[in-house]
Amino acid sequence: MISHPQEVVTKALLRLVAVPGLERPAALITLDNGLDYKKPNSFGPGGLASLDEAITKATEAEPAFIALTGKPYIFCVGADITGIPYITSREQAVELGELGHRAFARLRDSRIPTFAFINGAALGGGLEVALHCHYRTVSGGAAALGLPEVAIGLVPGWGGSQLLPNLIGVPGAAQVILQNPLTQKTLRPKQAAELGVADQLFEPADFLERSLEWAAGVVKGDVTVERPEVDKDMWEGVLFFAKQQLDEKLHGAVPSANKALELLALAKDASFADGTAAETQALADLIMGDEARASLYGFDLVQRRAKRPVGVPDKSLARKVTKVGVIGAGLMASQLALLFVRRLQVPVVLTDLDQERVDKGVRYVIDQIDKLVAKRRLDEGTAAKLRGLVSGSVDKSVFADADFVIEAVFENLELKKQIWAEIEKIVSPEAILATNTSSLSVSAQAADLEHPERVVGFHFFNPVAVLPLLEIIRGEQTDDATLATAFAVGKELKKSSVLVKDAPAFVVNRLLTRVTSEIFQAIDAGTPLDVVNVAMDPLGLPMRPIALLQLVGPAVAYHVGETLHRAFPDRFADSPNLKRIVDAGLPVMVDDEINPEVVKLIEGGSAPLTADEVRQKAMDALAEEIRIMLDEGVVAEPQDIDLCMILGAGYPLHLGGVTAYLDRSGTSERVTGKRFLPKGVASLPA
Repeated sequence: MISHPQEVVTKALLRLVAVPGLERPAALITLDNGLDYKKPNSFGPGGLASLDEAITKATEAEPAFIALTGKPYIFCVGADITGIPYITSREQAVELGELGHRAFARLRDSRIPTFAFINGAALGGGLEVALHCHYRTVSGGAAALGLPEVAIGLVPGWGGSQLLPNLIGVPGAAQVILQNPLTQKTLRPKQAAELGVADQLFEPADFLERSLEWAAGVVKGDVTVERPEVDKDMWEGVLFFAKQQLDEKLHGAVPSANKALELLALAKDASFADGTAAETQALADLIMGDEARASLYGFDLVQRRAKRPVGVPDKSLARKVTKVGVIGAGLMASQLALLFVRRLQVPVVLTDLDQERVDKGVRYVIDQIDKLVAKRRLDEGTAAKLRGLVSGSVDKSVFADADFVIEAVFENLELKKQIWAEIEKIVSPEAILATNTSSLSVSAQAADLEHPERVVGFHFFNPVAVLPLLEIIRGEQTDDATLATAFAVGKELKKSSVLVKDAPAFVVNRLLTRVTSEIFQAIDAGTPLDVVNVAMDPLGLPMRPIALLQLVGPAVAYHVGETLHRAFPDRFADSPNLKRIVDAGLPVMVDDEINPEVVKLIEGGSAPLTADEVRQKAMDALAEEIRIMLDEGVVAEPQDIDLCMILGAGYPLHLGGVTAYLDRSGTSERVTGKRFLPKGVASLPA
């Protein structure tokens, strides 16, 4: 018997509502777990039982129609995935699928018209229960709609894979079920209405009243709902193209994506009973697989641990930030200025060596604000305010009243020390000095200052607006007030911050550089570039090694590698081939292919490796480096390593970051003698 001892039950609350123009009342079922919008509705065994009971009572009342809606801001965000760790057998996994199908089917098979009034976020099983209803309205204020299961190692398991393609067509269904989850996107209400997921879009102010009125019109025959016939001629062609894209991006490494494709193919001709039976079996297969457990572990890190970082001083120590200074006006500095002014909405001033560079940096920020207005992501009033808050100067005295100054200049320790020595004479003793260094010691930068306690590492990842990770580095003398302020600012910037010890290259760059070092050792040994480039494909990483090198830039990669080679020469090799690439100034990729001119530069040895050998050496190196980092106290726990790699390096959830994969593959025990995570964490129960 399936159970979830910690389920917060979402109750289905029934009331009969008089609707103008109808002789009989409507039965309105409201999903509500009794908590505010920060704790959204979800379906566990108790919630499904409550819904089933409410449908029974509603049907017995013989209403004009049955409608399902949610509590304020939330319709339902799907299955209660916190219960999955309690599923210990395939029979229980099958039971979970059948529970949802039985309850939802009552809305689909009802002789009384059924409606879903999607008043707020509707994800996963929340959208699926709406799809079972005969008709749907959606509020323009709904935060997100979608079927994101593939991203967490599952598939839409309560009818979505069969209902959606037969409602809106397979191109739209493939977007919602495959493309959007894998790119971390959801549908906005207008998109949902345009795709045909919802029949009618209403404004949030009077959404329920308008929905009831519209539903009455449908029941009376005054409103006709027209849905275009689904074109099935191109079904196989669309899925063939989708599979090609998946293979190119994920290389078959994500079981949930492959299962979803199979279910979408089945939806073309299979009966609904056969299709949903296949859904249940697919869901059970995935729930009892390690990838789903790893995905749920990764999802939990992103949703919970990222919002409650470990080791942070009390927030009451944080100082108020009323003005921000940015040292530098290049691309990285300009991105930082844009982020700070958007999120903090305080004056932000850039400085650089000459007026031309300053003007270019300020212009970049203004142009990006204008683009946000054009995309309707900012209203003109807010944009005007932000434009007025951004300025630039060649005179650093403009930092005199800044509370937070961040530098984004070239990675040179002496240059940064010189800058901080100059800035310290200008700003107040309490002003925070933040370095965006990617590898240099924060403590060394602060060593000669009068107030080294207010220097902190504030390492963003490029592109700043996209990647959510912020590594906050505590130097040897960084005090609690500085650290608390840094984390408070990180939260205002809407970044997920992780506390990191001041160690060479910190977390993400250190681990990526260790992998790059192994890759180039293989190249130096004579392994062709095209072999090393596909070596990591079975992991389904977001980028192949050579493409990642192109993104980071060979010069930057070499610089970070040099830093780590000096610190740990026995583990980080100094590659002559990488130096040749940097010295030549050539891009490593041209038109998404390895640059043939770079291939000509390579001087390889006589001991080439296979792709499998390259991958295993890279994984062994990662396991060794992570164990050393944990022993050094670079971060508090393995979970912080995984969170950093998911949010900063794009490591996919199906791996569970990196330590879960190393445990699952046996690499961590073979290389370091023990697992990183306890058995049953990010894997099947012990």
